[in-house]
Amino acid sequence: MEKDTAGTRAGLRQEALATLRLAVPVVAAQLAQMSMGLADTIMVGRLGTEALAGVALGNTIFFFLLLVSMGVVMAIGPMVSQGHGAGDRETIERSVRQGFWLGAALAVPAFVLLWNVAPLLRAIGQPPDTVSAAEGYLHAIVWGYLPFLWFMALRSFVEGLSRPLPVTVIASAGVALNIAANYTLMYGAFGLPAMGLVGTGWASTMVYWYLLLALALFVSRDSTLRGYRVFRKIGRPDPRYFRELVRIGWPIGVSLGVESGLFMATALMIGLIGTTALAAHQVALQCAAFTFMVPLGVGMAASIRVGQAAGRGDRHGVRRAGFVGIGLAALFMSAAAVGFRVLPEMIIGFFLDLDEPSNQPVVDLAVVLLGVAAIFQVFDGIQVSAAGALRGLKDTRWPMVIGFVAYWLIGLTSGSVFGFVFGWGAEGLWWGLVLGLAAASLLLTLRFHRLAGLDDGYVESIVQKRVV
Repeated sequence: MEKDTAGTRAGLRQEALATLRLAVPVVAAQLAQMSMGLADTIMVGRLGTEALAGVALGNTIFFFLLLVSMGVVMAIGPMVSQGHGAGDRETIERSVRQGFWLGAALAVPAFVLLWNVAPLLRAIGQPPDTVSAAEGYLHAIVWGYLPFLWFMALRSFVEGLSRPLPVTVIASAGVALNIAANYTLMYGAFGLPAMGLVGTGWASTMVYWYLLLALALFVSRDSTLRGYRVFRKIGRPDPRYFRELVRIGWPIGVSLGVESGLFMATALMIGLIGTTALAAHQVALQCAAFTFMVPLGVGMAASIRVGQAAGRGDRHGVRRAGFVGIGLAALFMSAAAVGFRVLPEMIIGFFLDLDEPSNQPVVDLAVVLLGVAAIFQVFDGIQVSAAGALRGLKDTRWPMVIGFVAYWLIGLTSGSVFGFVFGWGAEGLWWGLVLGLAAASLLLTLRFHRLAGLDDGYVESIVQKRVV
């Protein structure tokens, strides 16, 4: 009995170390990508509350659509990781090639919608000045939509083979490029005109093209990765693998859309309250989104570990990888929650001048929202890591249903009641986020527990169905 317990502990330690080796560079890449949006918010904050509200509105809409599309493209991840676990190169190559086609198919309707969204925002009552600012921002950043999806296709390929470090290096350099481009285009440098908020959008577009080209160059030059020939026959459609990517990916996209849609709907409702509330929401949300990148990266690592174990037919490995990822995510978010509760003013000071009297209403409300965010941090970490573990099993449809119930039926409904019926305003809407994320974390964890059970034969069925 003692030997079994010692063996279990050793196995968990080994899994935790393996997950961390994979997760740390993935998390670093996520933080680097998120740092671009964080830098945008910090630098735009110096332009004033109106500009901050404009980037909040434009950012929310753009990244809602981008997350949905990115989720569909992320179907490449479990295809690659399971193919890698089984030693099946053909599945890997064909999946990545069709990922490029899938990204292009998703980018076209998104471009049309983002280019023409301003009349809709005015129709639903958003402040005209905020809409105008958001429209200019969207017309600039929309040109980076397609290259970012193609970058995500290549990233899923590289990370699915347990090679996350190159993405980390490339994304980290992208942060420096983003800050330099923001400074040059927003404020006007080197003789260029100051473009303000629009310059932020163009800076992001430049960075997205850089991410794609840099990673494509690395894949084409690396001695191991170029052997997969993902760029050969790229112009030839492959309907079987395209359909498989869509089958796995559309529920992931909808799931991410349902979750981010909750935050988008919350932002739109807060926009009805006023510019001050929307600016405070943007500051607090950027803080929460930054820490969220860590469990998101852990969830991506868990997805890879679970997928590789499933490809090998290792039932114990699947269960161990999933629950280790969930535990690591919960541990980090607990620490982040303490920081939000103890140091809110210091955190907000990165975004706004605390000594400026006109900023005080935004600062006061942002402190309150960070207190609420401290509570939903842990739930957010658990749900995203559990969803990642389920993606490793190619289980995407039930998480989509769970997300709809948790985020919209529970989260948005309760938030609307708290915010407008009870009169709690923006704080009430954020308490709705707490309830929605708590429900999702519980249901997704229970779902993984059931599928990863050691006696139900689910992992064996994955191995049998893996090849399209």
